[in-house]
Amino acid sequence: MTSPLPRAVILYGPPAAGKDTVTRALSELDSRYALFQRFKVGSGKTEGYRMGTAEQLAALEEAGDVIYANSRYGNTYVVDRPGLDEMVAAGLVPVLHLGQIEGVRAVMEAYPARWTTVLLWCTQEETEARSVGRGDTDTEARIKAWQATQDDVDAHPDQVWDMTVQTGAYSPAVTADRIRLSSDPGAGPA
Repeated sequence: MTSPLPRAVILYGPPAAGKDTVTRALSELDSRYALFQRFKVGSGKTEGYRMGTAEQLAALEEAGDVIYANSRYGNTYVVDRPGLDEMVAAGLVPVLHLGQIEGVRAVMEAYPARWTTVLLWCTQEETEARSVGRGDTDTEARIKAWQATQDDVDAHPDQVWDMTVQTGAYSPAVTADRIRLSSDPGAGPA
Protein backbone atom coordinates (compact mmCIF):
# COMPACT_ATOMS: atom_id res chain seq x y z
CA MET A 1 0.00 0.00 0.00
CA THR A 2 1.37 3.38 -0.97
CA SER A 3 1.24 6.34 1.34
CA PRO A 4 -1.01 9.25 0.35
CA LEU A 5 0.54 12.15 -1.46
CA PRO A 6 1.48 15.10 0.74
CA ARG A 7 -0.52 18.30 0.45
CA ALA A 8 1.09 21.46 -0.86
CA VAL A 9 -0.05 24.91 -1.99
CA ILE A 10 1.19 27.22 -4.72
CA LEU A 11 0.38 30.92 -4.47
CA TYR A 12 0.90 32.63 -7.81
CA GLY A 13 0.50 36.30 -8.52
CA PRO A 14 2.17 39.62 -9.14
CA PRO A 15 4.37 41.42 -6.63
CA ALA A 16 2.45 42.73 -3.61
CA ALA A 17 -0.64 40.61 -4.37
CA GLY A 18 -0.54 39.36 -0.79
CA LYS A 19 1.39 36.10 -0.95
CA ASP A 20 3.29 36.79 2.29
CA THR A 21 0.23 38.12 4.09
CA VAL A 22 -1.98 35.20 3.04
CA THR A 23 0.73 32.70 3.99
CA ARG A 24 1.00 34.23 7.47
CA ALA A 25 -2.80 34.07 7.86
CA LEU A 26 -2.79 30.45 6.68
CA SER A 27 -0.05 29.53 9.19
CA GLU A 28 -1.98 31.25 11.99
CA LEU A 29 -5.11 29.31 11.02
CA ASP A 30 -3.30 25.95 10.83
CA SER A 31 0.33 25.65 11.93
CA ARG A 32 0.98 22.81 9.48
CA TYR A 33 0.98 25.34 6.63
CA ALA A 34 4.40 26.93 6.31
CA LEU A 35 6.18 29.08 3.79
CA PHE A 36 8.54 27.14 1.55
CA GLN A 37 11.65 29.27 1.73
CA ARG A 38 13.15 29.20 -1.74
CA PHE A 39 16.91 28.95 -2.05
CA LYS A 40 18.16 32.38 -3.12
CA VAL A 41 21.48 33.42 -4.59
CA GLY A 42 21.98 37.16 -4.67
CA SER A 43 21.31 40.21 -2.55
CA GLY A 44 18.44 42.26 -1.21
CA LYS A 45 15.61 40.81 0.85
CA THR A 46 16.70 37.80 2.91
CA GLU A 47 13.57 37.20 5.00
CA GLY A 48 11.60 34.26 3.64
CA TYR A 49 14.55 32.77 1.78
CA ARG A 50 17.34 30.29 2.43
CA MET A 51 20.31 32.33 1.25
CA GLY A 52 23.05 30.47 -0.55
CA THR A 53 26.04 30.76 -2.82
CA ALA A 54 26.57 30.12 -6.51
CA GLU A 55 28.64 27.08 -5.52
CA GLN A 56 25.77 25.63 -3.48
CA LEU A 57 23.41 26.22 -6.40
CA ALA A 58 25.84 24.44 -8.73
CA ALA A 59 25.89 21.46 -6.33
CA LEU A 60 22.06 21.33 -6.31
CA GLU A 61 22.05 21.46 -10.12
CA GLU A 62 24.67 18.73 -10.37
CA ALA A 63 22.64 16.47 -8.05
CA GLY A 64 19.49 17.06 -10.13
CA ASP A 65 17.75 18.67 -7.15
CA VAL A 66 16.69 21.93 -8.81
CA ILE A 67 13.00 21.62 -9.62
CA TYR A 68 12.62 25.18 -10.88
CA ALA A 69 14.84 28.25 -10.95
CA ASN A 70 14.23 31.77 -12.16
CA SER A 71 16.04 35.07 -12.10
CA ARG A 72 14.47 38.37 -11.15
CA TYR A 73 15.71 41.59 -9.54
CA GLY A 74 19.28 40.40 -10.25
CA ASN A 75 18.87 37.30 -8.05
CA THR A 76 18.30 33.59 -8.65
CA TYR A 77 15.40 31.89 -6.85
CA VAL A 78 15.22 28.09 -6.62
CA VAL A 79 12.60 25.51 -5.70
CA ASP A 80 14.72 22.53 -4.64
CA ARG A 81 13.78 18.94 -3.93
CA PRO A 82 15.71 18.66 -0.60
CA GLY A 83 13.91 21.73 0.75
CA LEU A 84 10.48 20.33 -0.12
CA ASP A 85 11.40 16.86 1.15
CA GLU A 86 12.47 18.32 4.51
CA MET A 87 9.16 20.13 4.98
CA VAL A 88 7.05 17.14 3.98
CA ALA A 89 9.06 14.83 6.28
CA ALA A 90 8.33 17.26 9.15
CA GLY A 91 4.58 16.94 8.49
CA LEU A 92 4.25 20.45 7.09
CA VAL A 93 2.20 21.63 4.13
CA PRO A 94 4.60 23.66 1.98
CA VAL A 95 3.25 26.96 0.66
CA LEU A 96 5.23 28.03 -2.40
CA HIS A 97 5.25 31.54 -3.81
CA LEU A 98 5.76 31.58 -7.57
CA GLY A 99 5.56 34.35 -10.13
CA GLN A 100 5.77 32.34 -13.35
CA ILE A 101 3.25 29.85 -14.72
CA GLU A 102 6.18 27.91 -16.16
CA GLY A 103 7.34 27.45 -12.55
CA VAL A 104 3.89 26.38 -11.36
CA ARG A 105 3.80 23.70 -14.03
CA ALA A 106 7.40 22.59 -13.49
CA VAL A 107 6.89 22.14 -9.75
CA MET A 108 3.60 20.29 -10.14
CA GLU A 109 5.11 17.94 -12.74
CA ALA A 110 8.35 17.28 -10.88
CA TYR A 111 7.20 16.95 -7.27
CA PRO A 112 4.45 14.46 -6.39
CA ALA A 113 1.91 16.14 -4.10
CA ARG A 114 -1.76 17.07 -3.94
CA TRP A 115 -1.18 20.59 -5.19
CA THR A 116 -3.68 23.38 -4.61
CA THR A 117 -3.01 26.25 -7.00
CA VAL A 118 -4.19 29.73 -6.09
CA LEU A 119 -4.07 32.80 -8.29
CA LEU A 120 -3.80 35.82 -5.97
CA TRP A 121 -4.45 38.99 -7.93
CA CYS A 122 -4.39 42.73 -7.47
CA THR A 123 -4.36 45.66 -9.86
CA GLN A 124 -1.17 47.34 -11.00
CA GLU A 125 -2.18 50.37 -8.94
CA GLU A 126 -2.57 48.16 -5.84
CA THR A 127 0.88 46.66 -6.45
CA GLU A 128 2.39 50.14 -6.65
CA ALA A 129 0.56 51.44 -3.56
CA ARG A 130 1.40 48.36 -1.48
CA SER A 131 5.05 48.39 -2.61
CA VAL A 132 5.43 52.07 -1.70
CA GLY A 133 3.54 51.51 1.55
CA ARG A 134 5.88 48.77 2.70
CA GLY A 135 8.99 50.77 1.82
CA ASP A 136 10.27 48.76 -1.15
CA THR A 137 13.23 50.43 -2.83
CA ASP A 138 12.48 48.72 -6.15
CA THR A 139 8.85 49.65 -6.74
CA GLU A 140 9.48 50.41 -10.42
CA ALA A 141 10.87 46.88 -10.95
CA ARG A 142 7.84 45.45 -9.15
CA ILE A 143 5.48 47.35 -11.46
CA LYS A 144 7.35 45.87 -14.43
CA ALA A 145 7.04 42.45 -12.81
CA TRP A 146 3.29 43.03 -12.39
CA GLN A 147 3.03 43.58 -16.16
CA ALA A 148 5.17 40.49 -16.79
CA THR A 149 2.77 38.50 -14.59
CA GLN A 150 -0.23 39.84 -16.53
CA ASP A 151 1.53 38.91 -19.79
CA ASP A 152 2.24 35.43 -18.35
CA VAL A 153 -1.44 34.91 -17.49
CA ASP A 154 -2.49 36.15 -20.94
CA ALA A 155 0.01 33.79 -22.61
CA HIS A 156 -1.37 30.76 -20.71
CA PRO A 157 -5.17 30.92 -21.06
CA ASP A 158 -5.28 27.15 -20.53
CA GLN A 159 -3.87 27.40 -17.01
CA VAL A 160 -6.44 26.12 -14.54
CA TRP A 161 -6.41 27.44 -10.97
CA ASP A 162 -8.09 25.72 -8.06
CA MET A 163 -8.97 29.17 -6.77
CA THR A 164 -8.68 32.80 -7.87
CA VAL A 165 -8.78 35.57 -5.26
CA GLN A 166 -8.83 39.33 -5.79
CA THR A 167 -6.86 40.18 -2.65
CA GLY A 168 -8.31 43.68 -2.39
CA ALA A 169 -11.78 42.18 -2.00
CA TYR A 170 -11.15 39.64 0.79
CA SER A 171 -9.32 39.75 4.09
CA PRO A 172 -6.21 37.59 4.43
CA ALA A 173 -8.03 35.48 7.05
CA VAL A 174 -10.96 34.75 4.72
CA THR A 175 -8.59 33.97 1.86
CA ALA A 176 -6.53 31.66 4.09
CA ASP A 177 -9.62 29.80 5.26
CA ARG A 178 -10.78 29.29 1.67
CA ILE A 179 -7.34 27.92 0.73
CA ARG A 180 -7.28 25.61 3.74
CA LEU A 181 -10.72 24.23 2.90
CA SER A 182 -9.73 23.75 -0.72
CA SER A 183 -6.43 22.01 0.05
CA ASP A 184 -7.85 19.87 2.87
CA PRO A 185 -11.41 18.87 1.98
CA GLY A 186 -11.77 17.07 5.33
CA ALA A 187 -11.21 20.29 7.26
CA GLY A 188 -14.18 22.03 8.73
CA PRO A 189 -14.63 25.77 9.04
CA ALA A 190 -12.07 27.48 11.26
